[in-house]
Amino acid sequence: MKVVVYGAKGKSGSEIVKELVARGHQVVAVTRKAGEEPAGVTSVLDDASNPGKIAEVVKGADAVVSAIAPPADNTDVLIGLTDNLIEGVALAGGKNGGPRLLVVGGAGSLFVAPGVTLHDSGYLPEPYLPISASHIKVLGNLKKNQTIDWTYFSPAGFFEVGPRKGTFRIGKDDLIMGENGKSEISYADYAIATVNELENPQFRGQRFTAAY
Repeated sequence: MKVVVYGAKGKSGSEIVKELVARGHQVVAVTRKAGEEPAGVTSVLDDASNPGKIAEVVKGADAVVSAIAPPADNTDVLIGLTDNLIEGVALAGGKNGGPRLLVVGGAGSLFVAPGVTLHDSGYLPEPYLPISASHIKVLGNLKKNQTIDWTYFSPAGFFEVGPRKGTFRIGKDDLIMGENGKSEISYADYAIATVNELENPQFRGQRFTAAY
């Protein structure tokens, strides 16, 4: 496949790029600043601010991954940038032969009890609430959208640097807890699950999650 990755230099984006390359896919890494890319990766500069430019970048791709991480002091930027990506993918063909969009999401909208999300549970530390709220709005906008083929991928509660185990559990809307009482996954294993979904779609027009 040809896959365009926005936010390709970030913690999740860089691991997704590595996993795609390791499996032989053609990768276009989109970043705001120039820099060296792994062998076999094409680099493009774009800040996702213009849907028309996004359409030019993603046209002809099989999939687009949004791994954009907004600044901590302005997390709502994520909402507008993702809306731009949705519009850009639609302009590039949308559901009528355009690329698929997979969004690296947040865990805050996952349910920890019937009708209670992690965001509203009181368990999420205060500093994480703004980015959680922004991700919840992004998921809501995707659910209302009928113009593109999308998937939203919520990580585990703890989404961090760690080993590449290669084993994890997949779910849909509920937070997955491990035997140790934690919900966690490494960026490397999240990348495996991302590319698995791109290669063998199971959650088109849906959200899913993965954790140990």
